[in-house]
Amino acid sequence: MKNVLLATGIIASSFNALAANLTTEELRIEKATAAMPNVVTAFSDDVASLKESWQSVSSYQQATDLINSYAKQLWRDAKQRIVKSNSFDDRELYWARLQSSKVIRASKPGFVMTDAEQSALLTMLENGSRGRTELAYTKNTDKKILLTGFDPFLLDRHINQSNPSGVAALLLDGQVIKYKGVTAEINTVMVPVRYTDFDQGIIEQLLAPYYALNNVDMVVTVSMGGKDFDLERFPGKRRSVTAPDNANIVYGGTATDPKISSLNDRPLPGNEFVEFSLPVKQMQKAAGPFPINDNHKVVTLEKAFEPKSLKELEGATAVKGGGGGYLSNEISYRSIRLRNELNSDIPTGHIHTPRIAQFEPKTEAKIVQQIQTMLEMSLTAL
Repeated sequence: MKNVLLATGIIASSFNALAANLTTEELRIEKATAAMPNVVTAFSDDVASLKESWQSVSSYQQATDLINSYAKQLWRDAKQRIVKSNSFDDRELYWARLQSSKVIRASKPGFVMTDAEQSALLTMLENGSRGRTELAYTKNTDKKILLTGFDPFLLDRHINQSNPSGVAALLLDGQVIKYKGVTAEINTVMVPVRYTDFDQGIIEQLLAPYYALNNVDMVVTVSMGGKDFDLERFPGKRRSVTAPDNANIVYGGTATDPKISSLNDRPLPGNEFVEFSLPVKQMQKAAGPFPINDNHKVVTLEKAFEPKSLKELEGATAVKGGGGGYLSNEISYRSIRLRNELNSDIPTGHIHTPRIAQFEPKTEAKIVQQIQTMLEMSLTAL
């Protein structure tokens, strides 16, 4: 009996140690598998192959080669799969990425790996599987557009949640669009819903080269929002919501005490509000089932209102920008602030898509089509 108890204790201890090494997102894999097995197992053969290869690599260089190649291929395969299946499902890539990072975090490779090496490999997996390593414009078009989408979020409310902006990122990456003789190539990146990544400068690292060199013609950030499409005119600087991120971190900002986020361990610089520069009149002409609003709504510590210009916001403290007080608003604020700081003239702004309940492929198909039409309508103004 003692031996049985001892063995049980060892197993439990090993399980607890393993669980302690996993992230909050990785710990949801089991629940997600039970809720939507077809989604979570979409790339199970790829993940199994990764694990087998991972356990046999004999050096950090081999591990680097493996993860670099695997991550890029995961992004390519996810794009091909969503097109081939016509599923309009971004969730398969999200859960495949987490299963892959779990392999790196919880399975021992065939060499002694340092914490720094593990961190570098996990970053490599993130970058490759989010499209960040494949941003070359190769189609010889008149214009170049960079678009970002987000992972699914608020997964403890709905483990099966999809995100139309992620669907758009997968379907529009590498596409060439055309309007009135003007062509444009679209490149996309998938962004994590994690406060820490934003505080560490993930958006600035992504966008700084483009703004510094003015070598794209429009930057569009996209996320899921409310009833209609909203083009967010006045993003605000501060976080003010109690909703957790995907790591279950609640930043602490409230409607009465909004918080300034960080940029590499320092308070994020910049004015309380900035203004977008998208070709709004052209984008609003995009036909589709949803209205496209030029959203001027903001909330300051003093009041909620719809300013006509930035001048009306001078001296105010931001509670919510047009995009709210969460990371949707923040990606827009950070991109525009950076654009202004680097003296770029690249049109930049945020599209909030209509909200969906968990997973609505027919609605998401309409949303992505209307986003594409918005981008096409904008071409003559770029």
